[in-house]
Amino acid sequence: MPAKRAKPSKKQERALDIVDRLRRMYPKAKCSLDFTNAFELLIATMLSAQSTDARVNIVTKSLFRKYPGPEAFARASQVEMEREVKQTGFFRNKARAVIAASKAIMERHGGEVPQSMEDLTALPGVGRKTANVVLSNAFQKPAGIVVDTHVSRVAARLGLTENSNAEKIEQDLMALIPQKEWTPFSHRLIEHGRSVCIARKPLCTECRLNELCPSAEATEE
Repeated sequence: MPAKRAKPSKKQERALDIVDRLRRMYPKAKCSLDFTNAFELLIATMLSAQSTDARVNIVTKSLFRKYPGPEAFARASQVEMEREVKQTGFFRNKARAVIAASKAIMERHGGEVPQSMEDLTALPGVGRKTANVVLSNAFQKPAGIVVDTHVSRVAARLGLTENSNAEKIEQDLMALIPQKEWTPFSHRLIEHGRSVCIARKPLCTECRLNELCPSAEATEE
């Protein structure tokens, strides 16, 4: 006889309920960075650290016209790249990272963005979050869940994790959320964090996850 499936825990059941409600609340949620290929998404995600996606989209609109691909980025000078990405903040480090990553893509991968977590995170300046964004949105190969500041905050408030480390939060969420939902779940949680579960003062009375959220219950007492 086939082994019986383990009954979901109450926490898993609540997580699935949250997934379902988020799906209905944000049916069109998607990556908010503009890109036409995997390389553009990689660069845009690297530039998005400590910046807004809207600001990055303004910068990359002209950046990708001037540097159309990893070969052009690899040839760019540090001074030129700093000037191009200055509006995104931390521009010296970012300029250095995107040039170095582009050189590595040219030298190690024949000019193609690699499609594995191991190879992506071996690129200069590319961490697990950036790799997850590229794998899930450019290649449709979710290897994990994107954990940014919104996902960290909202997941904690919803009681889906007690960790503050991004990789531990990701592991907690991966254990609760079905793999087919990993990509849309992160998009929807980010959208919820931007519009309702905002950092300074969450709009709990307007939130359709209210009854599932232990933080909302504490707020209303």
